[in-house]
Amino acid sequence: MKVLVVDDDRIVIRSCTRILESEGYEVSTVFGADEALEIIGEVSFDLLLLDVKMPKRDGLSLMKEIRKSRPDVPVIVMSGYPTPETVADVLKAGATQFIPKPFRPDELLDAVRQVLERYMN
Repeated sequence: MKVLVVDDDRIVIRSCTRILESEGYEVSTVFGADEALEIIGEVSFDLLLLDVKMPKRDGLSLMKEIRKSRPDVPVIVMSGYPTPETVADVLKAGATQFIPKPFRPDELLDAVRQVLERYMN
């Protein structure tokens, strides 16, 4: 399973990579929305894990852009600002699931497994 992690925080990128690779996922990472759009045009991913708050372009606008060309790919959105408005906005925009930061490894893995089980069946 190929997972793309998009976050501007190197610690989050490293944590997600370590957690997901330990479970056998093939992880690619980018630090912003523009890089994400570039790699999504070249590589097919089974799951996207996006941060909401990023410089230049946020995760919400990135997700809307991705949905135009890849409406089928599941997206988990993560944020350190889990306000009810943020959660509602990302789910309305097409996120499959929302996970608040910081999260424990088991919380991330549970979210990934739930989403992939739903989309792979």
